[in-house]
Order: sequence, then C-alpha cells, then structure tokens
Amino acid sequence: MRKLLQPLLSLIYIVQVYIAMAVLGLLFTPWAILSKRGALVACKFYARYAIWTAGWMLGLRTEVRGTVPTGEVLVAAKHQSFFDILVIFKALPHAKFIMKKELMWTPFIGLFAKRLGCIPVDRKKRGRAIAKMVKDVAAEFSEPGQLVIYPQGTRVAPGEHQPYKVGPAVLYEGTGYPCVPVATNVGLFWPRKGIMRYPGLGVVEFLDPIQPGVERHEFMTRLEQEIETHSDGLMAEARGGNGVH
Repeated sequence: MRKLLQPLLSLIYIVQVYIAMAVLGLLFTPWAILSKRGALVACKFYARYAIWTAGWMLGLRTEVRGTVPTGEVLVAAKHQSFFDILVIFKALPHAKFIMKKELMWTPFIGLFAKRLGCIPVDRKKRGRAIAKMVKDVAAEFSEPGQLVIYPQGTRVAPGEHQPYKVGPAVLYEGTGYPCVPVATNVGLFWPRKGIMRYPGLGVVEFLDPIQPGVERHEFMTRLEQEIETHSDGLMAEARGGNGVH
C-alpha cells in the first residue's frame, strides 16, 4: 500500500514544504531584515520542519555521521539534491554556502541567503568569479561560520560523474582553514529531477578534515577520493539495506 501511495505522498510533501517556505519567509522577513540572527533562526526552523515532515510523510529518515565541525572551516560536500542542503544546514552551527548568483534573486531565498552571509558566484565568468569569490569570502569571514562549497559545482545524480572544480582548492589555500569533506547518499531517495521521493535512510557523513598546508594537486586528489569513496559506500549500504533503486 505504501508503494502505491508514494507518488501522491511525494506530491503532497512537495506542495506543503514550498508553502511552508513562503509562509515562514513572510513571517520572518521583518526579523531577518533587522537582525542576521532572525535569518538564521528562520532557516534552521525551515530545515528542521522539512526534514521532520519528510520522516513521517515520506518515510525518509536522516542520519548525520562523523564529527560535525563547529569552528571556522571549509566544508566541501557531495551535492545530489536539495535535501542534502537541508541536512547539512541543520547539522552545522552557522553554514554559509557558495551558491550560484541566480538564486540570490529568488523570493525569500535571496534575502535570507544574503543575511546568512552566503557568497554568490557567477559561474559564467569563471576565472573572474573565482577571484571575486575569494574576496567576498574574506569579507564575510569577519564573522565566524562554516563555508560550504560543492566541488562539482552542481547537483550530481547517483552513478553519474562530474569533474571536481578548482574552487575548493583556491578557498582552502586562501583562507588557511581545514577542509572537511562530506559524503552523502540522499540522491537515492530525493532525485534531482521529478516529484518522486522514496522512503529510506538518507545519510550525510562528515569525514576527517584535510589540514592546511597540503599542495593543491594532492588536496584535490584526496578530496575527490574521500568524497566519492565514502558516498559510494553509503549508497551501496542503502541499496543493500533498503531495496533502493
């Protein structure tokens, strides 16, 4: 019966979670404008709500593994769907995301992202975008937080491969912060396209940090190996235990 209802439950979940985004956006906008704390509280509340409703509506539970960083670090994460953003944001004390510039014009998301200290990047400008990103990061890190970047630059479906971009290495060298790789399997349950959402255990795993001082080529090699190997392991575990596609 659950399998027969899953498409309908998925649609209901998607509709209500976007309605919740709009409602919370309206309610919290005055506070967010007056205080950055207002934006943080609002986004934390939304992430918790979306994850909670996914659990009882869809049967999609979540688990965070590893040591969650609390200081100033660079977080380089596997990105498979919108859901991994929510789980990572909920887990970190004060996440700031490197995000594509177009999202800054999205209703509510743009305002709250700016107040959180997220860094917009114009991916069409490439080299100039990297230089501006480093400059903007230096300005934003006058306040503590965890800077989250997606090394592949976009969502990548399970089983697909996209090359790792140089951005994480540039920020790693420029900030002098440790880099925490993050693996995930959530794309198995929350695909990057379509409305279907599947039951199971979505895992985000924070891996051992790469300490400052590693040469660029070695850093990128280690980063990709760590993220891809552990993500593959999490997906194999999910397929074996939950009968996921």
